[in-house]
Formats: sequence, structure tokens, C-alpha cells
Amino acid sequence: MNIQTIRATETWQQAGAYYVRIQGMARQHNITLRREFDEHDTPDTKYIVLTDDDFPVATCRFYELDDVSAMIGRVVVLPEYRGKGLGRRVMKEAEAWLQNLHYTFAVVESRDNAVGFYEKLGYAVTDETIIHGDTFDVIRMEKTL
Repeated sequence: MNIQTIRATETWQQAGAYYVRIQGMARQHNITLRREFDEHDTPDTKYIVLTDDDFPVATCRFYELDDVSAMIGRVVVLPEYRGKGLGRRVMKEAEAWLQNLHYTFAVVESRDNAVGFYEKLGYAVTDETIIHGDTFDVIRMEKTL
């Protein structure tokens, strides 16, 4: 693997994020494009894209919640690249970018089966209440950066 990290600020780079989301999540879970791409996919949204020889293989996005915190979400790794540490890598890059932008808290809304993944990255459940989303039920978690 020849993994490169992109802070996707240009349209062609963001297209890589969208590709991974469509292939790695929407198709796998029968999520419509309207539900996958929501009000948080805007020109101000930041995207991380990992590529393998210029082919997009993992992504996440983040957007501001308030002056000190941002939501990281849509963390997706293509199925054939899972189990290789790319989810961890994309999260670490998002957190580093958040710190560069002077945020002090990162928030995620984790599917119940991914809580352990985020706990290993230092996130803690902030509220045991399950949030019933359009696609998945999630639990809110937070980390001090």
C-alpha cells in the first residue's frame, strides 16, 4: 500500500471523499444519495481523504458545532481496506486539522458497533441516550483535543 493523506479543499479531492462514502457505505447499507449527503456537506465542510496510489480508499468529514467543538463524521474505509489502521489514520488526521483550526473538542456520533473503535482513540460516551437517526442509531461521544 502507498497511502497518502489529503486535506481535501478542492472539488476534485472532495469527489474522492464522496466516492468512498458511496462505495463503502451507501451501497453497502442501501442508503440513498439524498440521505448520505445531507445539510452538513457544504463548501465549509472539511474532508480528509486517504488514497492508495491516487485511488481514494478512506475518508471522513468534519464541521463546526460551535467556537470550540466540531463534529467528525462519515468515517468510511472501503471494505477491501478495512482492518489496516486506515480508520484510525483518517481520524488522527482530522483531529490534527481541528487542532490547527483551534478547536478544543471533537465530537462523534458512533454507531453502537463502533463505540469500541472510538474509545481506543480516546473518545468517551457523553450521554448513554441512543440517538435514532435516519439510517443508524448512534451514541454521542467526545474527546478533548
